[in-house]
Amino acid sequence: MDNRKKRILIVEDDKNIADIVDYNICKQGYETDTAYDGEKGLALALSGQYDLILLDVMLPKMDGFEICRRVRERLDTPIIMLTAREEERDKVFGLELGADDYMTKPFSPAELTARIDALYRRIGSDTQSDSGELTQGPFVLNTRNRTLDKEGKRIKLTQVEYAIMKLFMQNPGRALSREDILTTVWGRDYDGELKIVDVNIRRLRIKIEDDTANPVYITTVWGFGYKWGV
Repeated sequence: MDNRKKRILIVEDDKNIADIVDYNICKQGYETDTAYDGEKGLALALSGQYDLILLDVMLPKMDGFEICRRVRERLDTPIIMLTAREEERDKVFGLELGADDYMTKPFSPAELTARIDALYRRIGSDTQSDSGELTQGPFVLNTRNRTLDKEGKRIKLTQVEYAIMKLFMQNPGRALSREDILTTVWGRDYDGELKIVDVNIRRLRIKIEDDTANPVYITTVWGFGYKWGV
């Protein structure tokens, strides 16, 4: 059993906000480091020593979107974007770059720690349940190593993408509503928006479909949700 404390990197240029976030996270038993600009934040994030990154969008030297993009090129560390922006396109853009979740300022410390706890529960679910392989068509999902192969080639997935793939492969041919996917992957108490499901499905299609304009593995059930079939 791993008794190591989870380490969280806070990348936030507003010291008051960073201190409040740090205080409340540490109260929950997490260890933290803080970076106040994008360049330092990226360097620390790429060190691979963190279990989760809390990433502000508006940062000096390098914005959070660019940090997210660069981290996702190398690591699948969970990322929660923290932003004062309310524009729809900014939220979607962060998710499309590979963020696992986002929170719009101002948010309550309790809400933030609840999101962090829920994400960790999702990540740890497989280690406490089954550990084997799910095989369908050209895909092999290893639930021990949390990896996906297509025709023997490894496909890099974020933690959220992995959870969605597992849900699909455990329910072949079954139409799953967006609400079903949101509840299973993000948790019953998740209070974010349904569009996070659609953005992650788009990202998954780019990675697994031969032709994203005509998906055959993850198909849309119009007005309802999505279905997995091979």
